[in-house]
Amino acid sequence: MFDSRHIRTFHEVVLTGSYSAAARVLGYTQPAITQQMKALERAVGTPLFTRVGRRMQLTEAGESLARHAESILGTLSAAQQQMKAYARLRTGRVRLCGFPSANVSLVPEALSGLAKDHPGVQVELLEGEPPDSLHRLQRGECDITLAFTYPGLHEEIPEEVAEVRLLEDQLTVLLPNGHPLARRRAVNLADLAEEQWIAGCPRCRANLLHECAELGFVPDIRFATDDNLVVQSLVAQGLGVAMMPALVLPSLALNRVCGRALLPAARRHISAYVYRDHLRVPATAVVLDALKRAAGNRVGC
Repeated sequence: MFDSRHIRTFHEVVLTGSYSAAARVLGYTQPAITQQMKALERAVGTPLFTRVGRRMQLTEAGESLARHAESILGTLSAAQQQMKAYARLRTGRVRLCGFPSANVSLVPEALSGLAKDHPGVQVELLEGEPPDSLHRLQRGECDITLAFTYPGLHEEIPEEVAEVRLLEDQLTVLLPNGHPLARRRAVNLADLAEEQWIAGCPRCRANLLHECAELGFVPDIRFATDDNLVVQSLVAQGLGVAMMPALVLPSLALNRVCGRALLPAARRHISAYVYRDHLRVPATAVVLDALKRAAGNRVGC
C-alpha cells in the first residue's frame, strides 16, 4: 500500500514542518516533495495535511501515520542491515541433514571451519539416511542434504536439485580385536563367508548382499541397525562382523574392535544435494564450501 520513499519524505516533512524545508534536507525540489505527498494521500485515501495560514498542519489521519512512520522506517532500516549482513556472509541459518556416519565425522570438521570463518552463519543439524534424507530436501525440511550411493545405484533426483560430489568412502570390515583375521591389514570378503553379520541401514544392507552375491555366498545376517555405536558394541561382544565405511573409523568409540580394508576394494559415493536456486544463497554456499574442504581433508577415503 505504501511506497517506502513516500513514508521517508512524509516523515521529513513532519520533522521540518514544511515541504520546502524537507526538500532542502532530502535534496529534492519542492514540486517533487509535493508530488510525493499527493501520491501518498492517494494511497491512503484521505488528506494528511491541511494549511492553516502559512503553516502545514497534520490531519487526524496524518497524525496517526506520523506515529507509525518512525517505527516503519526503523523496521525498514533494520531489514536493510539484515539483508546486507546476509549478503556479506555475516549471518544466516542453514538446515543441514546428514546421515549418521557423516554427522560424527565429516560434518563436525566442516562446522568447525565454518565457525572460525563465518561465525554468524548458524547451522541446524538434522539426521536421516538416504533416500529419506533426499525426501526431506524435497519436502523443504532442510536446505542441504548429504547422501551416499553405492556403485550401480543411481540416485533419482529432480532436475532442480544439484549434486555436489564430496568424496569416495572406502568400505572396511569391522572385527573384534581377537578375531584371527584382525592381524591382517586387508581382509578378503570371501574369507568372511562363514561369519555372522551385523547389517546397517537398508541401503547398506542391500549393498552387503550384493557384494557377497558377487562372490557366491549369502551373508548370515543376525542383527540390523543403523546406529554405528550399536554395531560397534555388537561386534565387540563377538556377535558378528560388519561392513563399515572408513569415514567412521576415526571415531570408533570402543577399543575392542578394529577396522580392516576389504578386498576386493569397494567404495561408496558421498554427495551433498541442494536446490539449484539455493546455490546463490550466500550462507548455503559457504556451508557447501566448508563440506568440500572437510571432504578434501579425509585421507584414505
